[in-house]
Amino acid sequence: MNYRTVVMYMEIGCFVVCVCGWILVCSTMPTEIWTWSEVDSIVLTTSNYFSNLWKDCISDSTGVSDCKGIPSMLALNWDIHMCRALIITSIILGFFGSILILVGMKCTKIGGSEIANARVTFAGGMNYLISGLCSMVAFSYYGNKIRAEFQDPNFKAQRFEIGVGVFIGWGGSTLLVVGGLICSIFAGKEGCHSKRKELPAYRYPDAYTAVPDKKAYVSSVRSESSESRKSRSSSSGSSSRTSSGSRSSRSSRASTNAYV
Repeated sequence: MNYRTVVMYMEIGCFVVCVCGWILVCSTMPTEIWTWSEVDSIVLTTSNYFSNLWKDCISDSTGVSDCKGIPSMLALNWDIHMCRALIITSIILGFFGSILILVGMKCTKIGGSEIANARVTFAGGMNYLISGLCSMVAFSYYGNKIRAEFQDPNFKAQRFEIGVGVFIGWGGSTLLVVGGLICSIFAGKEGCHSKRKELPAYRYPDAYTAVPDKKAYVSSVRSESSESRKSRSSSSGSSSRTSSGSRSSRSSRASTNAYV
């Protein structure tokens, strides 16, 4: 099994994990039990109060429940608005992360080259990672607020406990963070690794490779002097041959004139 096959199976596994986490985070939006409290008035009558970011509900012992939406957005505290914004941002980022990973995975063969697909997959993994961090911050802050109010002895209002919606959100956020991180690491090694072009090594001239010693310098001087002597002798020989040829041509001309 080569490296490409391992990365392909890893991308498929991370995609399945991230989609499961994204579905869990989305399922917390209609879930009504983010906080819950049980109030016993008499032995036969029990009231359960539960709520989420969007509405407050109450149910009695007969199983009949009644929910009422929060009437005013401006009357809410800033922390509720922050949790709403973070969860909606998490859902949107997870949706786009699913599309990017579907396009960039090696098994789908939708994108272009291997590097382009790896970069698209890296972008999808980062979307999943940021999505999981946003939802984790929202659920953790909301759960910590409920815990602080429950353990505060000076808190006079009705105390609530952490409901099932927060625990589901924690599980989904963990899946998003783990899957997005692993997918980003494997895709980033292939897509974001800049390969430098290997240039040929510069070859220095022979005169700079080594410092000539005294013997080499003397031998080079001798070879130069011998070459100059040879050139001088060759030039003198050629001049003597030229002069002798000119003399012989003159004598032949003189003899020809005397004969005539």
